[in-house]
Amino acid sequence: MEISDRLKNLNFGAPAAERDINQGLYVIMPNHAHALIAFRNTQGQSINAIVGNGKRFMVYDLIKRLKEQNNAEILSQLESFVNPDEKIRGKLHEVFEPSFDWKECTNDKFIYQKLDYIHENPCRGTWKLAAQPDEYLHSSANFYSSGVQGLFEVKHIMEIEDVDLTKPLLEE
Repeated sequence: MEISDRLKNLNFGAPAAERDINQGLYVIMPNHAHALIAFRNTQGQSINAIVGNGKRFMVYDLIKRLKEQNNAEILSQLESFVNPDEKIRGKLHEVFEPSFDWKECTNDKFIYQKLDYIHENPCRGTWKLAAQPDEYLHSSANFYSSGVQGLFEVKHIMEIEDVDLTKPLLEE
């Protein structure tokens, strides 16, 4: 199974039947990622806990894959990133920064501003990975311009807006 397939099936530490996650857009950059995600049935967990679990499960899968490939060089690098206090507590690898930045999207203007910012990210700044947003493979931009799903399936943000995320999945 390819890593993109594994990420598609990632459900932030809970079986799909227990947690409904709606991904509206994404871009994966060489050293960071952006996504617009709407959660339903958070089971009382904070966004920090949900994303932390997601990152943890991604790391488990990544480390397993690197071990299967006998990729000692990258495993050694990831081991070297663990700080001494974390090593004492048994942490073996450091893949992600310890924090992340999230914004609550409460109105259409803000959501569309984030859509433009996220999709234009590969075309600006240091990386300049594509001339146009829909040309970048690791992005949902092509879905928004052509309707064709990319590496990760997304729901159009207008479709997500029509979902009452406060109700359990079975009540709709």
